[in-house]
Amino acid sequence: MKIFIAGIMQGSRRDNGVDDQGYRECISAAIRARLPDADIVDPWVLHPTSPSYGDELGKRVFVELSKTAGTVDVLVAYVPQASMGTAIEMWEAYSAGARIVTISPLSDNWVVKFLSDRVLATLDEFVRFVENGEFEKTIEARLSV
Repeated sequence: MKIFIAGIMQGSRRDNGVDDQGYRECISAAIRARLPDADIVDPWVLHPTSPSYGDELGKRVFVELSKTAGTVDVLVAYVPQASMGTAIEMWEAYSAGARIVTISPLSDNWVVKFLSDRVLATLDEFVRFVENGEFEKTIEARLSV
């Protein structure tokens, strides 16, 4: 099973700074505890210095990762605030028929609301969702279709 971790990196920043990426480890650890064989694709692990990439490499990586989001079984999106890159990854996954679990307080945002199979307000809720087996049920519902 292939799982993509999408989430805010730069959000609405006007510089090359990056928001705290600690949520990625939290998501990965929760998933690995229940599904140790999951193939987790984490763009930050693959490209931790991406904000400093030049335009050519940055564009290539952005397009490549967006396409990769369309090849997974499940996309977990962390969206504490609007994120254009995450929205594109969610769209690619949705268009390809993947399950989308979103962690966000923005439950009325149309991207979050209409593309997600499940929306959880916080990381703590997500961890409990995975621990109690609901994450697997969400995945199985898609894989059995």
